[in-house]
Amino acid sequence: MAKAIKHPNETHQWILIGLGIIMTILLLVLPLVLIFTQAFSGGLELLWANLNEDFMKHALGLTLTAAVLTVPINLVFGILLAWCVTHYDFFGRRLLVTLVEIPYATSPVVAGFCYLVVYGLEGTIGKWLYANDVQLMFAWPGIIMVTVFVTAPYIARILMPLMQKQGTEEEIAALSLGASGWQIFWRVTLPNIKWALLYGAVITNARAVGEFGAVAVVSGTIMNQTLTLPLLVEQLNNDYKTAAAFTAAALLACMALLTLVLKTLMEWRQERREAEPEEVHMG
Repeated sequence: MAKAIKHPNETHQWILIGLGIIMTILLLVLPLVLIFTQAFSGGLELLWANLNEDFMKHALGLTLTAAVLTVPINLVFGILLAWCVTHYDFFGRRLLVTLVEIPYATSPVVAGFCYLVVYGLEGTIGKWLYANDVQLMFAWPGIIMVTVFVTAPYIARILMPLMQKQGTEEEIAALSLGASGWQIFWRVTLPNIKWALLYGAVITNARAVGEFGAVAVVSGTIMNQTLTLPLLVEQLNNDYKTAAAFTAAALLACMALLTLVLKTLMEWRQERREAEPEEVHMG
């Protein structure tokens, strides 16, 4: 009996799938397993003690504060920029779209250094701020500023292609029926972009929570004052406080996993929403 010969493409397919699974385990799964294993290695009592340390609570609070302030700022910025670019044709429009990409192309460390030069004591603006008892660098406002900078493009870049694809027909129809600008936004525009907006907010939050480079430059890494969780992990590791460092890393990992779950749910919801018109049409 002749043996069935496997198609070469099928063999290659399984090889690629196997390599993908192996790389995923080595690069993604094992580090996460190691983080949680090390965090729990000293027992629940040590884990709880590390979680109740003042520096851990302060770092967690500062990290969440940075995210809570960054996300709404970028929501407003992203909506306004996407609306401006997709609804109006003006001189400098392409330049404006290009400028939005600057945080993508700029190293976070370089961005933090630029903020330090401009708003620190070395700069004219920084000297004026210091003379008026306003401190931005080496304090929480500087952390918020650089976090907003590095996350600025996310929501805008998600909304712009979507709003271009949807067009302005529905908004023009609402305007012709006498709706005001706010009514058009809340009842026409926002329902059409709400899932993309939520998706952008989740991605922005994840980036804000995990930002290290820019924050490290402007924060001064002062314990119980300007240490976010990513900075605290490095600080504790440098001080040979391994268990506490892995505890802080585990908190960041939990935030990342929660973000991943929310992102997956939103993508699933968006796919269902896009498939609904096809199902209705087929029915």
